Amino acid sequence: MVPVKILYAEDDETLAFLTKDNLEQNNYQVTHCADGAACLARFKKEKFDICILDIMLPKIDGFELTSLLREMDPEVPIVFLSAKTLKEDRIKGLKLGADDYLVKPFSVEELILKVEVFLNRRKKTTTLAAKTYQVGRLTFDVQNYALTGDKKVLTLTERESELLGYFIEHKEKVLKREQILKAVWGNDDYFMGRSLDVFVSRLRKILSGQGISIQNIHGVGFKYSESKIDPGDSHLTER
Repeated sequence: MVPVKILYAEDDETLAFLTKDNLEQNNYQVTHCADGAACLARFKKEKFDICILDIMLPKIDGFELTSLLREMDPEVPIVFLSAKTLKEDRIKGLKLGADDYLVKPFSVEELILKVEVFLNRRKKTTTLAAKTYQVGRLTFDVQNYALTGDKKVLTLTERESELLGYFIEHKEKVLKREQILKAVWGNDDYFMGRSLDVFVSRLRKILSGQGISIQNIHGVGFKYSESKIDPGDSHLTER
């Protein structure tokens, strides 16, 4: 079996040693970097299954690093491990393209569970038969996380793709927030709820002009709807 490859960026030597050791005991192959520049260089050379990043890194901080990694690979799952506890920092990380955020001190068991959740979702996606949806004038390729329109292709992150797919499968239905969070994030705590709001905003921006509505249902959740639009050249909104 090919080992799962994790890229791990952390400048605290003791924490890095303990976390890396625990991950390796669970049969993950971990590449550790002590600063953001080294992490970026390794990412350019190798293919990784998931990235685990501190925010307060030397040379290139985790926020800037995430933006750079997302430019090279929109799909790879990115998880922040950070001592920054302000909700503004969490939201900023998610807006930049991170998929999840754990606050230090964290439980290694929780980190391993999150890694397994991301990997299991990816396995599930790759085992599905090729499936596409028409989203307005765009074509959504579920397996490849790709929206195609206007002769352009926009690659979604894994979480964006999962959320859009879930909305499409339940269109015209009022979905409770906790229902969406458990289906896509695996839990429904407060900060994952904030993550949901960020990702809904991302999808609204991406799908602008496609006759798509993701309506807030106050005190309940969201409702995804599609309306007919006039035929013509498809338009793909950039991020």
